[in-house]
Amino acid sequence: MNNWQSYAALAVFIAVYALIIGEWVHRVAAALGGAALMLAIGATDDKSAFYSEHSGVDWNVIFLLFGMMMIVGVLKKTGMFEYLAIWAVKRARGRPFRVMVMLVVITAVASALLDNVTTVLLIAPVTLLVCERLALPVTPFLIAEVLASNVGGTATLVGDPPNIIIASRAGLTFNDFLVHLAPLCMVLVVVLIGVCRFIFRASFRYDETLAEEVMALEEREAIRDPVLLIQGLGVLTLVGAGFVLHPVLHYEPSVVALLGAGLLVAISTADIQDALSEVEWPTLAFFAGLFIMIGGLIETGVISDISEGLASVIGDNELGGSMLLLGASAILSGIVDNIPYVATMAPITSDLVESLGGDTNHVLWWALALGAGLGGNATAIGASANVVVLGIAERNRTPISFWQFTKHGLVVTAVTVVLAAVYIWLRYFALA
Repeated sequence: MNNWQSYAALAVFIAVYALIIGEWVHRVAAALGGAALMLAIGATDDKSAFYSEHSGVDWNVIFLLFGMMMIVGVLKKTGMFEYLAIWAVKRARGRPFRVMVMLVVITAVASALLDNVTTVLLIAPVTLLVCERLALPVTPFLIAEVLASNVGGTATLVGDPPNIIIASRAGLTFNDFLVHLAPLCMVLVVVLIGVCRFIFRASFRYDETLAEEVMALEEREAIRDPVLLIQGLGVLTLVGAGFVLHPVLHYEPSVVALLGAGLLVAISTADIQDALSEVEWPTLAFFAGLFIMIGGLIETGVISDISEGLASVIGDNELGGSMLLLGASAILSGIVDNIPYVATMAPITSDLVESLGGDTNHVLWWALALGAGLGGNATAIGASANVVVLGIAERNRTPISFWQFTKHGLVVTAVTVVLAAVYIWLRYFALA
């Protein structure tokens, strides 16, 4: 950092982060105010903020969210989520911990096949209904699902946006992620379930009367519009296929989501105003503000200075570099959103690989992916899925505070990152 704008941009970011943590103002107001200050001090400008792929608003994320929110809004009208809620409770016999295990596993698997943001958009409405039926506190269940979505999303190329960036830069395939990261992520999901059993133990209150009432329900009666349900599920299947076939079709997830939303509105009787009313506009505004703020840090060289400092420490020590990259990525991804962080670190990691004479097993890339993916669980704004669920919770009058999420997310992040470090050491060094 060699100019006043670098220090000013860092000061703005820290101040906004403090406001979000302290919850002195609404996080959307804090993010948009911070974005305005970044533009006012010249840390970034309109071209960088709105048009730069490197340091501007990530429109792929914004429009992915927009498209999927519209699809979910239409599906809500069919009664599908009520059906799934009753089905899940009946399969779990009304036992709260069994319900959480079921939702965590479904979320993790779906996040690997679709992406973590899409998954939480689909699972959160079910969770709200399940908790309402069983008179359970919804916050622990939503937090557990977000944590599972980030762990599951780390497993595949399409599961988390940072993985797409890494795959593009390193020339990695869908199968590379499956072979190298999926086995660890399956173990981490099991570990996550064990951690959730401990940290949320006070929330598993079983009410036999409520459980029996739900068991007596017929889930098929919850479906209000069978035709619209078939249309919605058909479009959702096509969208899911588009996500998975990204390496072949080369359509960005945002394009797939927008095509799906447009197709569903075109072929169905869904009211466009109703679909748009379900879009979480404050969440989209928060992301836009956050991206502009982080873009200011990128444009003024703050993030690159941090990243290059990390690279100079690593030197030619591949094992030490892998561990440092894993740990630093976990910490920094918890502070800034992991998408712009990985976009900044990808070229630096590529240079590190070159300096080490090539990376035949891609260990540095896996360290970056694991650090960014698992580190996204550390705070309430560490990953896109976190912010989306906080927005859904707030809209349904069950707000989750920054610290409510973070005090649990830090525990899960610490445990999973330590296990990831052990995995990297064993697989790529001790047993190589």
